[in-house]
Amino acid sequence: MFDVYQGKGVPDGKKSLAISVRLQPKDRTLTDVETEAIGQKIVGAVAKATGATLRS
Repeated sequence: MFDVYQGKGVPDGKKSLAISVRLQPKDRTLTDVETEAIGQKIVGAVAKATGATLRS
């Protein structure tokens, strides 16, 4: 996590958190499809564990 924001644009009682994830396979380059699928899995797991949602 590299940023936490509370204020304009974020509902009262909520926080906006920014995280960074590094995907670094040693044997090949990931495709765009693979990185998108991994990102969706990460977002889904965080949402399930915390009730979080992506901010638009």
